[in-house]
Amino acid sequence: MRIAIGADHNGFELKNIICEFLKDKKVEYKDFGTYSREPVDYPDIAKIVAEAVARGEFDRGILICGTGLGMAIAANKVRGIRAATCHDVYSAERSRKSNNCQIMTMGAQIIGSELAKMLVDAWLKSEFQNGRSTPKVRKIMEIEKENFIK
Repeated sequence: MRIAIGADHNGFELKNIICEFLKDKKVEYKDFGTYSREPVDYPDIAKIVAEAVARGEFDRGILICGTGLGMAIAANKVRGIRAATCHDVYSAERSRKSNNCQIMTMGAQIIGSELAKMLVDAWLKSEFQNGRSTPKVRKIMEIEKENFIK
């Protein structure tokens, strides 16, 4: 599994902790920045990571900002991407099992590093169940197609 990871300046420190966690777990990843505490706009990072995942260069993505919300909103603007903010283990699991989300977002000002590691671990271990939720995910994809403006 290949992971694309990125954060704004608010998520910089937690991103580095998660990168170390992925390295320890022997999960391949690419860090798309930011690489310092200098202010950066989260939509810029979300776009880069989400587009890389949408192109199939990475299997999944992790985005971190202050709340996780802005990153999710921005990533969900990229066609083909389903991103969910995860601040508890159940949501992290369900985002994969029920919604087949390719990107998880987290808020560094909301959760601590140990919980973040637990969420990433649960999310990485979870797979889409392709059951009752499959028609719902298809409907989400249809909404996206219907509302795509060139």
